[in-house]
Amino acid sequence: MKIKIRSLSKRFKDVVAVDNLDIDIEDGELVTLLGPSGCGKSTTLFMIAGLINQDAGSIFFEDQKVDHLKTEERNIGMVFQNYALYPHLTVLRNILFPLEMMKVNKKDALTRAEEVLELLQIKDLVKRKPSQLSGGQQQRVAIARALVKKPKVLLMDEPLSNLDAKLRVETRDEIRKLQKQLSITTIFVTHDQDEAASISDKVLILNNGKLQQYGSPRDIYEKPSNLFTAKFMGSTPINIFDGTCTDKGIFIEEKIVIPYEEKSTNLYNSKVILAVRPENIIVSKKEDASFSGKVEQVDMKGKDNLVSFYMGDNIYRFFASPSDDIKPGDRVFLRFDKERIMLFNPTTYENISRSSI
Repeated sequence: MKIKIRSLSKRFKDVVAVDNLDIDIEDGELVTLLGPSGCGKSTTLFMIAGLINQDAGSIFFEDQKVDHLKTEERNIGMVFQNYALYPHLTVLRNILFPLEMMKVNKKDALTRAEEVLELLQIKDLVKRKPSQLSGGQQQRVAIARALVKKPKVLLMDEPLSNLDAKLRVETRDEIRKLQKQLSITTIFVTHDQDEAASISDKVLILNNGKLQQYGSPRDIYEKPSNLFTAKFMGSTPINIFDGTCTDKGIFIEEKIVIPYEEKSTNLYNSKVILAVRPENIIVSKKEDASFSGKVEQVDMKGKDNLVSFYMGDNIYRFFASPSDDIKPGDRVFLRFDKERIMLFNPTTYENISRSSI
């Protein structure tokens, strides 16, 4: 099912929750709505579901406008953050409940329930009630109940937020595998950047109700359209520097860190914001370094160490191998991977690096 959203807007009193949103979601894609709390993610999802009426704009499933359709008429399945299972019903009865509301005959309903029980690998739980299930099991039952209706669209509102860290990763991978297996168009809401990056075909980033960027996780991470997106996408804080462009290069802290290429002369005598991710700051020999800093802290992050260092009065971060043997108090010599730095306009905060260096 292809979904088209055109000029979608929603206001709650003086708060603009969603502001003139336009996106296309292709058939079979998993698209994640990502952003900080209050950015409009869930409001957008609920408008697609028909649970909230938009103030302006339209929603299309394929070429059919669904604005006038009730939730139960849109052929969607929905999984909520709290799973919304009926506590007095068994797992089987919870899964059968939407089919009973649809007046599906008992034989067909049981057949469909068996299919999703097998698909979610929860056949051994059918006689239990929600209070007898773990968080991960409850989540699987909620997904089974959403899928038993054979929906064309699956909507998931922060379905993993109540799970512990390890189970979140496992369940996230299961959802992705299941979604690909069924080829069902899925919209997934989260505020977790790692979750969005790992599960999505595309990510839609919202802030204050406005679309910031829409594309593949890789494109957004490597080519953010603005400074907000650059800061928000990524689990480790991006390094931000105030820079000045001269005919010799870009200066930060009165040091040249990026020599100019000839094609970059359009930035002469300009102020810029320079951003670089920690993995793109490289430990160098003193003679090859662009700048140096004093190490404040070293934290283990998997196979690498995350090193925090001072340059001037500000603290920045880079990844280093344990074999570099960097310790707090050390002076480190560093350079940027010039192909991976980003430049932003200090007034509009838009990314200008793609056309500048």
